[in-house]
Amino acid sequence: MGDPVRALPGAASGGADPASLIDLDGADGECGGQWLRSALTLSMCTGRPFRMRHIRAHRERPGLLRGHVASISAAQAVCGAQVQGAELDGSSVAFTPGEIRAGDYTFGVGGAGSCMLVLQTVWPALMGLAEPSRITLRGGTHTPKAPPFQFIQRAYAPLMDRLGAVSELRLRRHGFHPMGGGGAEVDITPAEAGRLQPFDLTERGPLRAAYAECLVVAVPRHVANRELDTLAKSLGWAPHQLHVPAVRQNEGPGNALMATLEHEFVTELFTAVGEKGVSAETVARAVSREVREFQVSRAAIGPYLADQWVLPLALAVWRSGTAARFTCSALTGRALAHIALIRRFLPCHITTEPFDGGWTVVVSP
Repeated sequence: MGDPVRALPGAASGGADPASLIDLDGADGECGGQWLRSALTLSMCTGRPFRMRHIRAHRERPGLLRGHVASISAAQAVCGAQVQGAELDGSSVAFTPGEIRAGDYTFGVGGAGSCMLVLQTVWPALMGLAEPSRITLRGGTHTPKAPPFQFIQRAYAPLMDRLGAVSELRLRRHGFHPMGGGGAEVDITPAEAGRLQPFDLTERGPLRAAYAECLVVAVPRHVANRELDTLAKSLGWAPHQLHVPAVRQNEGPGNALMATLEHEFVTELFTAVGEKGVSAETVARAVSREVREFQVSRAAIGPYLADQWVLPLALAVWRSGTAARFTCSALTGRALAHIALIRRFLPCHITTEPFDGGWTVVVSP
């Protein structure tokens, strides 16, 4: 274990006592599982305890699912927190953080719960330490409504690296919905002297590469052909841009279609996971629609990456005292709820301004 990092005085919004409890209501607006995961991250980093009631109140199945319980357990392990209410289907949780410690951690999610979301819960906390950490993950790597491993590796991790905390990611085994069983490893090397460096991300730069990959495991090959053919016709992509990577056939069943756009300053990845009863053509149209919506915008990043980027950027701004901004093609209701949550924990000012059909998000100390 490495040296602990303690919350800085006045970490709470408005310079409030770091020990003061933040009371959160999960029934407010678009508050879902991400609200809980981000609250865990922010609580660890600031030292402020929180209580959340009515967790995922507006979801079809409200309360805590396996992935949420796994995220709470991971955060508890990383900082030695005191926790109440972390039970499957529970509607409330209280979390009092301790000191964050670097180390070699293993986190698992039962079933096909996304282990990538568990990773994003603890990553921003571990990147601010003086010692490196290794995280071994088990669970879903390609699941609905969660970023796949390749998104984390190609889109999210490079931005985290630019903050100064370099990472290395390795996919050990695919884990698809509904079976799960995947695995990955992540090494996080903290920024030098713990100094994170916020940066502006307002342009994506010229397009360097665009390609699609269709993962099919224990699924007929014609599914991949149909998805790629539909995507290619919609986007005007050539055969050399279409790939069916070799995947061990005992890592499924499962199917995921991913479209990657590599620009000079940022990489975006759009994905859809095949599900029973959903045609290959429907999967491909969902991905191509998101690609086109991003392509018509001049913003640096898309809506999903924007939603995930604002928290680590806000932490870097808070710790460094240096303002930063980024542009995104859209701000979803979830993103706005996420920004509101960050304001509850950090003394940062976050403003949004219209930008050429998209938005500019400014984070300042």
